Amino acid sequence: MRVITSWRWLIVALCTVAQWGYTEDSRNYSENAMAQEFIDYMVREHAYDRVDLQLIFDEAIYKQSIVNAMNRPAEKVKKWKDYRKIFVTDKRLRQGVEFWQEHLPTLEKAQEEYGVPIEIIVAILGVETYYGRMTGNYRVIDALSTLAFDYPKRSPFFTRELENFLLLSREQNLNPLNLTGSYAGAMGYGQFMPSSYRAYAVDYNGDGVADIWNDPVDAIGSIANYFARHGWQKGGVIAVRARITSGYNKEIVNKTIKPKLTLAELKQEGFSPANADMSADTKAIPLKLQGEDGMEFWLCFQNFYTITRYNTSFRYAMAVTQLSEELAGQVDHAQP
Repeated sequence: MRVITSWRWLIVALCTVAQWGYTEDSRNYSENAMAQEFIDYMVREHAYDRVDLQLIFDEAIYKQSIVNAMNRPAEKVKKWKDYRKIFVTDKRLRQGVEFWQEHLPTLEKAQEEYGVPIEIIVAILGVETYYGRMTGNYRVIDALSTLAFDYPKRSPFFTRELENFLLLSREQNLNPLNLTGSYAGAMGYGQFMPSSYRAYAVDYNGDGVADIWNDPVDAIGSIANYFARHGWQKGGVIAVRARITSGYNKEIVNKTIKPKLTLAELKQEGFSPANADMSADTKAIPLKLQGEDGMEFWLCFQNFYTITRYNTSFRYAMAVTQLSEELAGQVDHAQP
């Protein structure tokens, strides 16, 4: 299947592009050397039509605001006490309970099939997009082209995502000039990058299309599938408060790595669960976070690590964890 299938399709696409009203650098990628090399690669490796790809990159626009946003991600500059305030809010909780109640049958089905708790699925949707309300206004083709060809320190990663984006557009018969997402090219309810879309998105309502842009049912199934495929342990603990000794090992805290040290080993490093009776051979990651009332110490387990496979920030994973707990508490409280 060709990316551009007719002149009528092309005219519609060009008209759509014209409506965006660019106010930033209007430079496109029609003659960019890296874009031309990428076109050569796509023609050679994936049998794309060169003319069709050239037409796409004639319309792909450089966005300085994307580069600016990439250079100041919130999770790298905010302390936990400030980061938490962004995501664990009354508004996000209220809308999360509404989403939970509205989509309860689908959420229960996903929990049963994938072993991922409802509250985790809903919390991911809440943190990422306010349950589908804020999915991003950048054209994905602009975001990925800008980052692939004009953001050198992460160019290899975003070039692969651009490749996957064009492939998924072809596979799903979608217009790549119309699809929108975040400044980093993440898409839909759950903000999947193109490679994750192709690997983990599922057609959960059986209509023949895995639509994470518009269909909350597909989004729910896709997030549950992502977590299951990344090692979520059904019924497993996510994180518990930790006690520390005065000489705890400061060198091992806040590492977004797969848990390697057992609780017995961590005890020797100065960390132990504060209020949990757990097996000494359970593996965990120690965290030190600046909370509202001072330093907080946590021990985080495999399921916490799985959340960081969605976003590698440990602050992000803790925000999802605590939002999920608050959501579950409110839903339980609302039950008759």
